[in-house]
Amino acid sequence: MSRSLSRSSSRAKSSKSLGDDSGREPPVNINDAEAPFPQSSGGLHRGLSARQVQMIAIAGTIGTGLFLGTGRSLAQGGPASMLICYGIVGFIVYVTLLLLGEMATQYPVAGSFNAYATRFFSPSYGFALSWNYWFNDAVSVASDLTAAQLVLQFWTTSHPWVVSLLFWVFLVSINASHVKAYGELEYWLSFLKVATIVVFIIVGILVNIGVNESHTYIGTQNWRIPGAPFVGGFGGFAKVFVTASFAYGGTESLGITAGETKNPSKNMPKVVKFVFWRILLFYVLSILLIGLNVPWDYPNLSNKSTTTSPFTIVFTQAGSTVAASSMNTVILTSVLSAGNHALFAGTRVLYGLSVVHPIPHAPRIFSRTTRAGVPLYALLATSSISVLCLASSYIGSGQLWGWLQNIVGVSNQIAWLSIGLASWRFRKAWIRQGRSLDEMKFRASWTWPWGPYFVIITVIALILIQGWSSVFPTFSPVDFVSYYIEIPIMIVMGLSWVIAKNAFVDSIPVPGNVSLDPPNETTSLISHDAGTRGTHHKWTSDIVDIQTIDLYRDEYADEPLDEVEDETKGRRLQLFWRLYGMLA
Repeated sequence: MSRSLSRSSSRAKSSKSLGDDSGREPPVNINDAEAPFPQSSGGLHRGLSARQVQMIAIAGTIGTGLFLGTGRSLAQGGPASMLICYGIVGFIVYVTLLLLGEMATQYPVAGSFNAYATRFFSPSYGFALSWNYWFNDAVSVASDLTAAQLVLQFWTTSHPWVVSLLFWVFLVSINASHVKAYGELEYWLSFLKVATIVVFIIVGILVNIGVNESHTYIGTQNWRIPGAPFVGGFGGFAKVFVTASFAYGGTESLGITAGETKNPSKNMPKVVKFVFWRILLFYVLSILLIGLNVPWDYPNLSNKSTTTSPFTIVFTQAGSTVAASSMNTVILTSVLSAGNHALFAGTRVLYGLSVVHPIPHAPRIFSRTTRAGVPLYALLATSSISVLCLASSYIGSGQLWGWLQNIVGVSNQIAWLSIGLASWRFRKAWIRQGRSLDEMKFRASWTWPWGPYFVIITVIALILIQGWSSVFPTFSPVDFVSYYIEIPIMIVMGLSWVIAKNAFVDSIPVPGNVSLDPPNETTSLISHDAGTRGTHHKWTSDIVDIQTIDLYRDEYADEPLDEVEDETKGRRLQLFWRLYGMLA
């Protein structure tokens, strides 16, 4: 163990130099699995402030999933199923974010958990995951633009695709500017969403106790109507898991912002810890009030052609059409915010794929950035998938949004599963190599050692169970595909990477300064005879070897400017964080 630790330390130090004293280039190991962490000089800028990142963390998942997805969940599963499923998924997400926080604080890089899965688990799996998650973000933009059409149906049903097109142009324009433009827009939209949720909770309580159009106490009446509180039996209950996963989607992309966050070793732990209170206040309490105030069989709550926001319904129950219209406007801005967030994350994932060394996971053109640090080609490629929203004219906005919601929800679950796998291997490597836990910049101590295993097992169970209604009592091919299409895609993409990797390595001529032995962090895909320069093909697993992985490379070193900013802001926030630390 001490020998591997020493070797890791020496490799980490040598990686900082350009050559040795002899003037010769150092050996290059093409088996090195450290490379999947994006390497780039220049590129992205750390332009997101602590204020922006914290607000994005608080309201990052408040969007179409909560404002519209809850209507679909209530109609399909009933109030009890919705409350239980959102609570279960919320706890899974919280643990997952703590695991991600450990890695993102230690290694704040572009690509986030995609890079961690590649480095700590398997390059082929990381390759498949990265492309899957990029597609997830791209489809999320299409889903949000489709949701905008549903929101607009509160006022008009004519030509809703025109607004989607205008939203698309606006989002692309914002993301083509400096990252500060994204951060500032997201900050104010997030602030508006947080304020709206607080107002909704107050109004929801008042409506329930009798401040409504009929001046009657509602209480738990909607839990006792025919069909409630569990609608559709086990199938209806299972369906809610995927809509809940869609609603919580975006939390994991906080790790992606680590690559452009100032002083990530200080800010990222704070961001992650905020998740608990966000889930408790914004989701669980809001969903409880929705289930109490809105009957599951409310007209047009969720069907093929439309979906109505329960938030708008509650404000309508309060007796104010003006307030309901205002609420619908806020929902429309939240849809814009969600699309903005997904487009930003998808662009950064594609950028991260293109800067992987030595073999890029995406065409190099996507690594080109503007002077403002914006990966423009990656932005255009990600936004181009959004044309899917135009299909609503033929399928129906409600139906199309439901399918897109399933696909995105499962993609989110695969992302959480991957964080669990990466954390499992990262923690094992850290302990196996004898590094002290005190060296970790952030450690969720109460999740040791069960956290990664809990996430892996529960997420796999969700993926397998939630499509129950697409098989029983009758088989629905389209619904089944929307639930499970991600699984074969991941398998095919992973196998494609293994084949491409073997073909690429086999075709590389081996010059005198290339070291092929011993392998570094993965099981070798190449073997050779000593004293020869030829190689021959060897097909083996590419699971990362935790004994030899370099845990020092790409660690974030706090800069002097970070310390000055911490000292200035620390005085102002010290009391708040002490109080929060005691509660958390």
